[in-house]
Amino acid sequence: MAIARDTQIMQNLLSSSAPIYNAQDAGTVMRFMTAYLSIMKSNVQITGTERMKKRPVAILVDALNKLGAKISYLENQGYPPMQISGLNEQNNSILEIDSNVSSQYISALLMIAPKLPQGLTLKLKGKPVSTPYIDMTVSIMQHFGVHVHVNEQSYEIKPQSYNYVPFTVESDWSGASYWYSIFALADWPELKLSGLKAKSFQGDSVVAKLMEQFGVKTNYDGNIAVLSRQATSLPDKIDFIKCPDLAQTFAVLCAVLGHQCVFSGLQTLKIKETDRVLALKTELQKLGADFIEDDNKWTVIPIPSDKLTSINAVEINTYEDHRMAMAFAALATRMDVTFDDTEVVNKSYPTFWQDLERLGFRLED
Repeated sequence: MAIARDTQIMQNLLSSSAPIYNAQDAGTVMRFMTAYLSIMKSNVQITGTERMKKRPVAILVDALNKLGAKISYLENQGYPPMQISGLNEQNNSILEIDSNVSSQYISALLMIAPKLPQGLTLKLKGKPVSTPYIDMTVSIMQHFGVHVHVNEQSYEIKPQSYNYVPFTVESDWSGASYWYSIFALADWPELKLSGLKAKSFQGDSVVAKLMEQFGVKTNYDGNIAVLSRQATSLPDKIDFIKCPDLAQTFAVLCAVLGHQCVFSGLQTLKIKETDRVLALKTELQKLGADFIEDDNKWTVIPIPSDKLTSINAVEINTYEDHRMAMAFAALATRMDVTFDDTEVVNKSYPTFWQDLERLGFRLED
């Protein structure tokens, strides 16, 4: 049973017949449900938290309206909440969409494409971000019997039906990244992470390869990733264009290791649960580190070694962002860490703190 709050929100909304759908703080739910409601419902509203009302959806809404849906904004143009009147007649079967903002817009359109009367040919403009998530969407659609014709940055899907086939959901590689970081900073000889596949469509599975440079080797025993030690070869730069959710993990890791590193591909971080670029900068500065932005490059300035050894405790703000809490939890290998909100992890990983305690960390209210 899925226990992540985002998953439960999605399940509840899919089974709802209420006139107002509340995606709360779940960006994926907001985008996927907006597309779903536009073809499955009429005269409904979708809304979310105050932060969600500041996360743009115009690219997706414009695309859905071009198809024939009738979606209007109830407060600020380009942002939730929206009124959705539904799609009575399809106006277009070919769409071009900017692909350099969020892969979730593309996934949302792909998933509803088989149910459109004329199907859909979706053409991507620009350099796509988080492309593994698009690949994963296509793979899962194909698992459920939908044929998707892919030609470079174009996807053609004719009208067809989804067919139920048993499917096992893999463990979350994004969540696994925090254990990789903690393992890299701890002195354990080995750590086993269950439910992870060597060949995964999840973009964040690249963490296994990236962590090799930080001295973490991954072998697989079935669907168990076995982490062990190897020599380090720390990178000068990392491109996160395909895996932006890993940026916070590596920012904290580099800062603690005393390693300056240049990040790229973080364009989407400012429109996540919080402005993650600003949040990282603010919290790293508490430790004497920094996160400096210059011309679409972000440089991690590490914690000075003399300061690191003198810090006994730090208070970290999470900004209502689950990834801020879990990424900065790695600091507990060096110092006491207090978080302003520990419940934020419920969004994606409700048992995170219990798992941390199982590994020997001491938790106090």
